Amino acid sequence: MPRVSSKVDINGDLVAFGQAVRACRKEMDLSQEALADLAEIDRSHMGKIERGERNVTLLNVVRIARALGLEASDFLRAAGI
Repeated sequence: MPRVSSKVDINGDLVAFGQAVRACRKEMDLSQEALADLAEIDRSHMGKIERGERNVTLLNVVRIARALGLEASDFLRAAGI
């Protein structure tokens, strides 16, 4: 089996993911606070996720996606990850 490169642009991926979340949230005309409530995530934490300042857990990726009626993979694709 070929070895997978360990070179990951962590900061770039976090920013891209956050931008994808923000774009989907705005497309659905939700405030950051409303999405945070739906996803059961603190609003300030949601802001940090959207700005790419927090490494997002898988659980929170799923919570955010479900709150928006999407699959977690939709965010990863939108972010180019």
